[in-house]
Amino acid sequence: MPLIPRPLYTDRIMKFADSDLVKVLVGLRRSGKSRILQIVQNQLKAAGRNPGHFIELNFEDYALRELTDPDKLHRYLLERINNFKEKETPYIFLDGVQEVRDFEKVIDSLRTVQGADIYITGSNSRLLSKEISTHLSGRYVQFAIYPFGYREFLEARKALGSRADFQSYIELGGMPQVAAEMESQDDAQRYLTDIQRSVILKDIVERYSIRDAALLERLIAYAFENAGNVLSANSVSRYLKSERVDISVQTVLNYLEYSRDAFILQEFDRTEISGKERLRTQQKYFPTDHSFRNLIVSDPGTIIQGTLENIVALEGLRRGYTVTVGTINKKEVDFVFTRGKDEKRYIQVSYLLSGAETADGEFAPLEMIPDNYPKTVVSMDALLQPRGGIEHRNIEEFLLAEDW
Repeated sequence: MPLIPRPLYTDRIMKFADSDLVKVLVGLRRSGKSRILQIVQNQLKAAGRNPGHFIELNFEDYALRELTDPDKLHRYLLERINNFKEKETPYIFLDGVQEVRDFEKVIDSLRTVQGADIYITGSNSRLLSKEISTHLSGRYVQFAIYPFGYREFLEARKALGSRADFQSYIELGGMPQVAAEMESQDDAQRYLTDIQRSVILKDIVERYSIRDAALLERLIAYAFENAGNVLSANSVSRYLKSERVDISVQTVLNYLEYSRDAFILQEFDRTEISGKERLRTQQKYFPTDHSFRNLIVSDPGTIIQGTLENIVALEGLRRGYTVTVGTINKKEVDFVFTRGKDEKRYIQVSYLLSGAETADGEFAPLEMIPDNYPKTVVSMDALLQPRGGIEHRNIEEFLLAEDW
């Protein structure tokens, strides 16, 4: 698979090169973390770092199974570093480090060895937040890695010599191996099904000792199907009970949390725009890649509104924004993107502004917002209809633009 440039991540990561902060890359299985590590290595080499001082380990390689023992891993890394002829900075890349028991203790002990520059990846956010924060408090920086956005998808499809347009992105999604290697939707769906099962079994069922994996899968499928709708644990529990599935509200909350930690779901809180208050009783949930939603429907066109929202929300996360769902005067603004103290923009997502009533419904909530931050309606329309200082942008152009 070709290395597709991912500057939205690598530019941020490289700012911390040669620092004593451990660079932690987390994200869904097969979302491209390993490839980003390779790009980072290439950029370090191009910048003059000595590749002879690079140590790269992928713990999904069965040949390295002995090194999942922390004591053996620690000894191995120290021996490698001590064998370097010159006392230069060692660059350590540990891929799939969640397979190593007590890995955070090993990393903490290596930080001061010749100023080691350490990069690690893992597939479970709780593993790489709770445990690391205990031992590396204030001494690491974390990067959430998501599947391909539209620009990356186009580059991967063109490298494959295959169809590269927005419709194919809707159908196939952004999982890197699908985008870079697979021609048919059937092949993609088989691959995505395997990933979903692996995440559910390895990152959720085994980790949390869940007895009823089928119930967990049912809940995740329901969240996928309702992407774009506001959900609560109570409403999910009531629906499943109406389907003769007995599940408590607390179990729903637990399963949603586990699914977020495994990166199969993304949760978006609601924000009261006028009062800037987070409303935590109801949220929106989206798959980490919209292609997973296609697994439960035969025709992606029937769920196009939620899919477009899914794509826009994940692009906001990919670009480093905090993304919430806005409410003002009991009307919904699909997304509020914030970054730092001074960057904010409001986004409405629509399939098509097919008539005056539809257009009014999309623009009205934005018109109520009293501040001067950018406000944009995004849709698949070719003919754009901006009004009153509110942008109207075609979704393809919006996703490819660099001005946000």
